[in-house]
Amino acid sequence: MKLFRFGSPDNERPGVMLPSGASLDVSAFGQDYDEDFFTNNGLEKLAEWLKANESSCPSVPGDVRRASCIKRPSKIVCVGLNYAKHAAETNAAVPTEPILFFKSTTALVGPDDNVVIPKKSEKTDWEVELAIIIGKKATYVSKEDAFDYIAGYAVHNDYSERAFQLERGGQWVKGKSADTFAPLGPFMVTKDEVPNPNKLGLWLRLNGETLQDSNTDDMIFDVPTLVSYISQFMTLLPGDVISTGTPSGVGMGLKPQRYLKPGDVVELGIEGLGTQKQTAVSFS
Repeated sequence: MKLFRFGSPDNERPGVMLPSGASLDVSAFGQDYDEDFFTNNGLEKLAEWLKANESSCPSVPGDVRRASCIKRPSKIVCVGLNYAKHAAETNAAVPTEPILFFKSTTALVGPDDNVVIPKKSEKTDWEVELAIIIGKKATYVSKEDAFDYIAGYAVHNDYSERAFQLERGGQWVKGKSADTFAPLGPFMVTKDEVPNPNKLGLWLRLNGETLQDSNTDDMIFDVPTLVSYISQFMTLLPGDVISTGTPSGVGMGLKPQRYLKPGDVVELGIEGLGTQKQTAVSFS
């Protein structure tokens, strides 16, 4: 299944995209895509519910706003420098263990919402990333069992303000957590539809120019390794997001460096997981 959410920010509702491509409003199911949904076998229950109720579900218009594909999770855990070429372009050593940091859940927005350049920002950057959505509580998970704890996958743009991240002291989270810095979606694709998340093409264009063009097989630490590793340090709850790192081609790594300015259009996508499009605007 492909799960999505739609509607205005103050009235977001759950939807499902069928194999036919039809998009249905499943608000009548009675539950949004949150921690409780995943904890209580929501995917299986929704699939069963649809067998009896699909014909009565309203269609979702194609031009309606798409929201973050899951409701705000307990946490967004991000992985830094997880592609060797990205480490090289930022003049960083290739990590021997995954580099972890958090991104505020208040940064979550829809896949086509505007990205707001923060106050006093001069270095707002882009990062196309594969996001893992956790399906059940995960603590001290083995690498061999990691896929059992995954609900699905989504496209994530890990926007970053590089001066806040690297020049203001402390941890990276300051440069990662501005409002609109975590577009997620357009949908969460359940893991049964993604046979090998470690081999997916991903790309990003700025104003029509391709700047990132890679494959998840370039990741230093693959999907099961990340789920297992992170679960050694914290409990991952159902609905939590792991953002797995970005390939080369970010603005900080270009020569000369390039950063977003109002009016810029960022388009990105991952094979089988859909596409996003954001327009950069100034904070007001």
